[in-house]
Amino acid sequence: MAHFSEDISRTFSEYLLIPSLTTKKCVPHLVDLSTPLVKFEKGQTPKIKLNIPMVSAIMQSVSDDKMGIELARNGGLSFVYGSQAIATQAEMVARVKKYKAGFVVSDANLTTENTLRDVMNLKAKTGYSTIGVTEDGTSHGKFLGIISGRDYRPSKDDPNKKVKDFMTPFEKVVTGDFGISLTEANAIIWENKLNVLPIIDENQCLKYFVFRKDYDSQKENPLELSDSEKKLYVGAGINTRDYKERVPALLDAGADVLCIDSSDGFSVWQKETLEYIKSEYPDALVGAGNVVDKEGFDYLVNAGADFIKVGIGGGSICITREMKGIGRGQATAIIEVAKARNEYYEKTGTYIPLCSDGGIAQDYHMVLALSMGADFLMMGRYFARFDESPTRKIMVNGNYMKEYWGEGSSRARNWQRYDMGSENDGLKFEEGVDSFVPYAGKLKDNLAVTLGKIKSTMCSCGSTDLPHLMQNAKITLVSATSIVEGGAHDVIVRDQNMTS
Repeated sequence: MAHFSEDISRTFSEYLLIPSLTTKKCVPHLVDLSTPLVKFEKGQTPKIKLNIPMVSAIMQSVSDDKMGIELARNGGLSFVYGSQAIATQAEMVARVKKYKAGFVVSDANLTTENTLRDVMNLKAKTGYSTIGVTEDGTSHGKFLGIISGRDYRPSKDDPNKKVKDFMTPFEKVVTGDFGISLTEANAIIWENKLNVLPIIDENQCLKYFVFRKDYDSQKENPLELSDSEKKLYVGAGINTRDYKERVPALLDAGADVLCIDSSDGFSVWQKETLEYIKSEYPDALVGAGNVVDKEGFDYLVNAGADFIKVGIGGGSICITREMKGIGRGQATAIIEVAKARNEYYEKTGTYIPLCSDGGIAQDYHMVLALSMGADFLMMGRYFARFDESPTRKIMVNGNYMKEYWGEGSSRARNWQRYDMGSENDGLKFEEGVDSFVPYAGKLKDNLAVTLGKIKSTMCSCGSTDLPHLMQNAKITLVSATSIVEGGAHDVIVRDQNMTS
């Protein structure tokens, strides 16, 4: 006979936090958001700690090297998506590890034979106003010149005008030699009143750009997540099919942590993957999931997982529950798995961090997830909105949007994340949708607002760090009526365009 759970499966929107005493120490600038990423023994420290409790989802439309760099610079970590060729994923990981603060590999490059139309299209696609001109149009080709907004007039110039006819040529560009320090590069920028300094090697090949605006940003990233060699931390997604080839390539590229990507991780294939990695690469750090109950947690932890990802069907583009009828409300899943994690810690002295994956619709849901037992959050939609995500910014019904699609969608065609034993048993129906999310601008600006909300809420709960919040938060269920009461009601909200 089937096993029935009589517990109601609940979501974050069904809960609120009850305030605790706010002391004079409970002020946002004193709140510590650091949290363990991987397991550790009682009395010891984890090999990797996040400076903010956020990682970006293992998705084509979210996590590439650009997102990896920016999120790590702000204290979090990205898991570069695995639904691509092993070589290209390894290249993305390597680019994050090779990134040097202030030295930027150009993602916007053209040849002298391209046109002004190409310039405008590239600018619209990437958002970059500075474009490198190289012999072959690549980021490391022979450097021939540079294009900035001062070199053309979109409204007056012929869109078919060749780049070579309006770019600033190499002879007129001030450059720096490869190997130069950031301090020396900034000195050249300030001495020559430049906005950008191209860094070239002895063969005149472009290596990096150093931007004037990045001078101040070096001081604005005190939470940067980097190792003892000042290399940024980065993760990578893997699957249960080609892991014997993918894992060594990712580790060689410098990946600090791996994560098995699956819609349902409670499977013998994840166990086999974990056991293989731990046997062949004992120092490798690997997260597993997703699970929604104690049984799934225990199974993957006993197989060797360094953290556990919790959540099935709660993502904004995920339709697993609709298609297959499996899953659980995210709040209920976190509460139960956190209880299992705490029991395991008491029994063994090993702490297993939990990653809450899905169900975040409002910023306050993040605090609820953390108070319910999650150590950090994996988010897709949240990060997909930003300049740093790998998708196009396009106009939809008069508003700028960013493309966002699920790994279970036909567009992603990521059959490898389905632990079904063979390719023939892979994706035959969609478990994700292809969508748009409102464009929100730069990650850093938006993240600052979100972290401000989290810290303010924690202060209202009397907590200045995440362990205290997890231990002492007071949480209450709310009714549908009280949810309505919590928003603006019984008034006519003034339109932003309405004059006072």
